[in-house]
Amino acid sequence: MDYVKAFVVGGLLCVIGQILIDKTKLTPARILVCYVVTGVFLGAVGLYKPLVDFAGAGATVPLTGFGYSLSKGVKEAIQSDGWIGILTGGLKATAGGIAAAVVFACLMALIFKPKDK
Repeated sequence: MDYVKAFVVGGLLCVIGQILIDKTKLTPARILVCYVVTGVFLGAVGLYKPLVDFAGAGATVPLTGFGYSLSKGVKEAIQSDGWIGILTGGLKATAGGIAAAVVFACLMALIFKPKDK
């Protein structure tokens, strides 16, 4: 049942993004930024955690989950390190995902031949 919940919630987030692409004049980049900011906002006010508890990877893998990780990292860093946590918390919380994205992007660039459009 966990897989079904993750699939439905993650799919719903993707459907919303696709509807925004199709029905508005927003560019995909702006929609992605909106997703991250929405995740930060919902994480900061405590509304995203229940969704993560319910859907697991369906809520943490999309970009809203990245925003949630940023806000969660900042909250934890402020509690442990004080105000300097505002600057360091988000970076510490998301460093693994960012590093993985860079490594896999480099590997794909080595395996495949990148082309300009």
